[in-house]
Amino acid sequence: MVNVIYISGGRNLLDKIKPLWQELNKHHLNLSSHFKDYYQALMFEDRKRAILQQADGGELRVDIALNAQDEPVGYCVSTLNPSKAGEIASIFVAVNCRHLGIGDTLMRKTLAWMDSKGAISKIVEVGAGNEQAFGFYQRYGFFPRKTVLKQVTKA
Repeated sequence: MVNVIYISGGRNLLDKIKPLWQELNKHHLNLSSHFKDYYQALMFEDRKRAILQQADGGELRVDIALNAQDEPVGYCVSTLNPSKAGEIASIFVAVNCRHLGIGDTLMRKTLAWMDSKGAISKIVEVGAGNEQAFGFYQRYGFFPRKTVLKQVTKA
């Protein structure tokens, strides 16, 4: 088992997840059949701004798993809006650190935080092509409710 410590905080920790978020974006780029241009153009600063906007008026939590060298190997970013709707905005574990319980710990921490804040609903969005993640989320009570289709536009 790898030695991992967890830290939690708010927007001040967002920049620390940038390298892992870039890996996640590349993962989505590789899986996407129709929106490769979107993932190619998406920059961390854009995603960070969107997450901060999503949390505007509510709360934001960042949980990070750090290895023995103090390097991030996993993270979970969650928001809770003023209506008490919680969202797992982004979660990722480095490929070489999967199956070590890091994702489970991150999920448990974020769900406990949402519960402690009185969340009345919780969601997570899964990008098309990443349906293999459904099994992971189902362990925590998340199931597909609807599918949203987006028109592909040509530049």
